[in-house]
Amino acid sequence: MSKVDTLDEQTLAKYLEEHVPEFKGPLTAKKFAGGQSNPTFQIDAQSGRYVLRRKPPGKLLPSAHAVDREFMAMSALAESEVPVARAIHLCEDDSVIGSMFYLMEFIDGRIFWNASLPEVDKQERTAIYAEMNRVLAAMHRVDINQVGLQNFGKPGNFYERQIGRWTKQYRAAQTGDEPAMEALIEWLPNNIPADDGLISLAHGDFRLDNMIFHPTEPKILAVVDWELSTLGHPFADLAYQCMQWYFPAAGLLPGLAGANRDELGIPTEEEYVASYCKRMGLTEIPNWNFYLAFSFFRLASICQGVKKRSLDGNASNKKANSVAQMITPLATMGLQKTKEQ
Repeated sequence: MSKVDTLDEQTLAKYLEEHVPEFKGPLTAKKFAGGQSNPTFQIDAQSGRYVLRRKPPGKLLPSAHAVDREFMAMSALAESEVPVARAIHLCEDDSVIGSMFYLMEFIDGRIFWNASLPEVDKQERTAIYAEMNRVLAAMHRVDINQVGLQNFGKPGNFYERQIGRWTKQYRAAQTGDEPAMEALIEWLPNNIPADDGLISLAHGDFRLDNMIFHPTEPKILAVVDWELSTLGHPFADLAYQCMQWYFPAAGLLPGLAGANRDELGIPTEEEYVASYCKRMGLTEIPNWNFYLAFSFFRLASICQGVKKRSLDGNASNKKANSVAQMITPLATMGLQKTKEQ
């Protein structure tokens, strides 16, 4: 097994016993199959079950794999309306297991990987989508000053900075020519909507499989994977989630393209956006296609980073090759949105 897949269990147990009062070893660590960025492990110890998230070992792209930001976000949201796992301990000492990591509580619940939710009935599908919408709006209504996140990011010029960042990340990980990405890199900076003054906590990867649902109820127990969270613009999260309405049913991220949503009990993209607007006190979202185009571009850049890590031998998921195949379709969908303005 690679260094990405294993932990030194004895060293880790000794460290946690010394730094986490509630923890008692020995422990066993088992890597979860999902996740592309930060390797995630189930930790079973004498004191209970936990989850550990670490930076991957090896050379990494600048500012990527920010597990310390995840820990900070979850800690800040502990008493908010946004459901999160309890953040227990952050270790910034790379010498313990080879990279920075944090420990959080284990949430026993359901994770859904398919946007059409084949595991549940029509009524529960409708309720699950309503719950995701509710939690997204709750996150965007969080008072960042009250929870201590006022310095979590730079306010203003969000899309300008994000486009610059993900263009830079894409260039750093680029392995070939992608005409649709080049077209988006040219179009996006020239079509940023006027600043509307909206600033919120942005999750950065708000999608179905980053939520843990109650074992039997359509209730979110925890939103996970806060690595990309920052102070940003709320429509970025909304558009990012709405990409699933464009993804094909078959693929690494099974989406809703071509699905009979009435039969499934799942809202249309327009209905989902309208529900969000109602919760946020908005009448509409101008320039909606810009936010979608940006989201497709950003995810394509993220996928390019996964591809590069796979080629370098330190990807955290064996599905990295499948992720690499998404780059062109994502960029193409994003470019199509620019033509629908």
